[in-house]
Amino acid sequence: MTLARLAARHGVATEYRPSEGVTVPVPDATVVAVLGALGVDATTPEAVAASLADAERADGERLLPPTLVRRHGEEAVRPPADLPPGTRLRITTEDGAVVTGRNWERLPLGVHTVEAQAPDGRAATATLIVSPARVPGPERRAYGLLVQLYSLLSTRSWGMGDLGDLRELATWAGRTHGAGFIQVNPLHAGVPGAPSDPSPYRPSSRRFPDPVHLRIEEIPEYALVGPEHREELDRILTEAAELRERVLGKGAVIDRDAVWEVKRRALELVVGSVELGPGRRADFHDFLAARGRALEDHATYQALAERHGHHWRGWPAELRTPRAAEAVVRDDPVLAARVDFHCRLAWLTDRQLADAAAAARAAGMEVGIVHDLAVGVHPEGSDAWAQQEAFAAGMSVGAPPDAFNSRGQDWGLPPWRPDALAAAGYAPYRGLLRELLRHAGALRIDHVMGLFRLWWVPEGHEPTEGTYVRYDAEAMLAVLVLEAHRAGALVIGEDLGTVEPGVREELAGRGVFGTSVLWFERDWAGTGRPLPPGDWRADCVATATTHDLPPTAARLSGDHIALRHRLGLLPGDLERERAADAAETTEWLGLFQRSGLLPEGPGDEETEIGAVHRFLLATPARMVGVWLPDAVGDRRPQNLPGTWDEYPNWRLPLADADGRPLTLERLAASRRAHALLRELRTRTKGPDARTAPPGARAD
Repeated sequence: MTLARLAARHGVATEYRPSEGVTVPVPDATVVAVLGALGVDATTPEAVAASLADAERADGERLLPPTLVRRHGEEAVRPPADLPPGTRLRITTEDGAVVTGRNWERLPLGVHTVEAQAPDGRAATATLIVSPARVPGPERRAYGLLVQLYSLLSTRSWGMGDLGDLRELATWAGRTHGAGFIQVNPLHAGVPGAPSDPSPYRPSSRRFPDPVHLRIEEIPEYALVGPEHREELDRILTEAAELRERVLGKGAVIDRDAVWEVKRRALELVVGSVELGPGRRADFHDFLAARGRALEDHATYQALAERHGHHWRGWPAELRTPRAAEAVVRDDPVLAARVDFHCRLAWLTDRQLADAAAAARAAGMEVGIVHDLAVGVHPEGSDAWAQQEAFAAGMSVGAPPDAFNSRGQDWGLPPWRPDALAAAGYAPYRGLLRELLRHAGALRIDHVMGLFRLWWVPEGHEPTEGTYVRYDAEAMLAVLVLEAHRAGALVIGEDLGTVEPGVREELAGRGVFGTSVLWFERDWAGTGRPLPPGDWRADCVATATTHDLPPTAARLSGDHIALRHRLGLLPGDLERERAADAAETTEWLGLFQRSGLLPEGPGDEETEIGAVHRFLLATPARMVGVWLPDAVGDRRPQNLPGTWDEYPNWRLPLADADGRPLTLERLAASRRAHALLRELRTRTKGPDARTAPPGARAD
């Protein structure tokens, strides 16, 4: 019982409920390991008792918690009620104004510093976060496209989709088809070195974008490369064209490492041989000043990883922390030059992200670009090196066993320590959100339930031997709402799978949209049948599928069952799985038909996909997302959970219904894509849809 009390004080669960009426105890060894990762000794009964006594004594002596959270405009914006009488308070707001006393009602939104001095001599300093009550919502209903950017190659791409392609896609979708948003995969910086992990959901840094997404020719200095380097640059361009042709013409998968190799060489030529003009240099210096130490740390990691590999725990001792590495960089001109190079790449990528966002707004998009925040970072990446004190050593984020995965999941991502976040006034989290929201009309948060709790798996343990660790959801949401408000951006939570009771309601109360996927929307509490459109929630992005699920054409045809069977992923008999899948599909198609959304009846795949999206538009969902492969009949999933080398996850280009790679130019001329998007425009914006563009293909 003493261990359970100690665990509860630190938000560590000693049991969990995988389903209604079922309680599973957490092994004591897990609880002890997780507490240890939080700096709490629970290795012996004596240590548990001592740690509990220390915690209780600290509570009694504490004048203020490290972080206070208040909602703006509410009666709750006032000092803590349990302060000793006579305690003097002084608040310094983030803009430098000083407020004394207890009149907090008119405090501005922001992150402020509170200083308290009690009559008995105790003193404390805390961070005060004053946030709006809700995230801003969309002014009107919108539909948009969901795309994995790397998969969308144009005839100008260097072997994978880039930020130039994103700008073109946004302009075309907004101007021609009235789309309100483009949602992309995480564009976070990947772990350097080859072979790299192609998953965008296991990045090196979530704070900074990956320069592999740069459109090299659109860097202003590119045109100024002198004749002495043109021959080498021409060779690089030839290699880039070969990479593109390999994917588009020869059926090869996307090779991110090869793309980065040619782009890196081109960038070294451009950056190394062309001096910035005074205006550009001033802009770069402003960028450096605004990003500060966070960018310097990231660029330092990148430079050190080039020399020593990305496994920073094996670096020389003087390089294993950012502050220690500063002296080494200062004394090494070659290393210092590489740090500057990587700072320059971050700036160039940021500016092309800004261009894409501006293009989306200019095209009339209500929301614009929706960026994606991965749930965590690689343990050997830039963020884990630069913010070691914020991450729980020896722990990995995952998921407990459930109906779909009896062994649970270990995602290999170190979790943030909730105590470290609170002690830092949530500065790491605030900085991360601020960077991601710079050029975002909305932010999608992968596994948004992680704002409330995460499943921690101790190193060397099976995922079944993990436990939940709770975060201060009020503080996490306050920071999120505040930063979204500053950016004027929406927030979308990926809340699929096992969701703790009350979480969806709390998120909705703060204005955070959910994610509703057609095939999962059933009357689970009653008949189990497909949920009629009128019963769907309004504050969500409604879509037919996601990057982790089969495209709609594969779902309707049953191809996804055949694929999983070939890869040994089916949990049961093939024929039984096929029959169950066909029955589910027939059930949905029947609902479409009865609702008047499939008047032609089932049988034609393109018509059925149209009915799927007409159904989504018949729901009250304020945002409707179209998985871009669904617009052209692509059958291949971008990611097949449960596979590694058996399937080319995160490496497939967009393809047509016959599996032929499809460029952005061919997409824009596709009759099939135009027909679907025209109907979406008409049903969301009225009957003023434009006619098909010249040259639309009858594919």
